[in-house]
Amino acid sequence: MDRRKELKQQYKEMKPDMGVMIIRSKVSNKCFLQATPNLKGTINGTKFKLNAGAHPNRELQKDWKELGEDRFSIEILAQLEYDKDEAKTDYSEELEILQMIWEDKLLKQNMELYKK
Repeated sequence: MDRRKELKQQYKEMKPDMGVMIIRSKVSNKCFLQATPNLKGTINGTKFKLNAGAHPNRELQKDWKELGEDRFSIEILAQLEYDKDEAKTDYSEELEILQMIWEDKLLKQNMELYKK
């Protein structure tokens, strides 16, 4: 197999990191959580949407526009490991549970969540 085909095959077999990300306001105690099967892609897409004024969460979008990007931090809270069973491809239920766990943790720390 030539190098190009080999690289294409490697790319197809790559599994993106999945888990829960948080956008946290440095000004208030508000935060936005999102569970995703592709953390890097979601973080990049979210930043792009916020900077373009097109994020679906209007409240977060408004604060981002008024306060500026430097008043927020974007972090990965938790990563979900892939199952050893290669046949499993749908992790939506596990991601939903992981997000609920983090929502509970943050609420107990008196953090306020942006409404969905």
